[in-house]
Amino acid sequence: MSLADHLRELRYRFIVAAIAIVLASSIAAIWYNQLYLVFMRPYLVAVDMLKASNPNLTASTVISGVGTPIMLALQVCLVAGLIISAPVWLYQLWAFIVPALMANEKKYALGFLGAAIPLFLFGVLVGYLIMPQGISVMLSFTPSSIPITNLLEVNDFLKLQLQLMVIFGLGFLMPVVVVGINMIGLVSSAQLAKARTFVIFGTFVFGAAATPSTDPFSMLALALPMSLLYLAAEMVCRFNDRRKAKAVALEAV
Repeated sequence: MSLADHLRELRYRFIVAAIAIVLASSIAAIWYNQLYLVFMRPYLVAVDMLKASNPNLTASTVISGVGTPIMLALQVCLVAGLIISAPVWLYQLWAFIVPALMANEKKYALGFLGAAIPLFLFGVLVGYLIMPQGISVMLSFTPSSIPITNLLEVNDFLKLQLQLMVIFGLGFLMPVVVVGINMIGLVSSAQLAKARTFVIFGTFVFGAAATPSTDPFSMLALALPMSLLYLAAEMVCRFNDRRKAKAVALEAV
């Protein structure tokens, strides 16, 4: 394919993925109130945790600005649509890579989706579950000697919550990307082994820079699984390289 053909293919895949996300977001809007309660639950859990150790702590949520409620609804529905439509846009990502593969390697499309979809959803779930701990760490610095009311803007909290979920979901896709570029032949398992130390260090830097919250718990919750997933991807790539080498040896005979 020429460069122009690749760009047209990329445009087509992007449009299909965007339509799927918009449609899924529109469907999610029907249950906006229920989704709002689900996304706010980590905050409520964190406040209950803090009240157990600091009875003087008072926390209230507020919405400021005339246009904030509608922006809030758009953010919630968009992230919900991104999660719901994950099988579609992940397939479009794979379908864009497929032309670079040999015909007999296209069978791995199901394997790609079978690994990418659960990993993305699992990452989203981890980002959701660690949020209460992250909130409690940040709010625990509130002085307990005098009564203080923490006013939390709902828009800021949900923005933080949704960003964390998406970042964790995308971060957990790293091993699938590594295996994908290994299948294409851009990187070998030996190269991955040499880069292991730098990659693991990079995951901790990425965890510190990418997580919107400033607590170390969120950073470790992202960096440690990403490091383990990279090691797992390296093992898969080693097996794939051995399989290719064996096939080449048999053809030579």
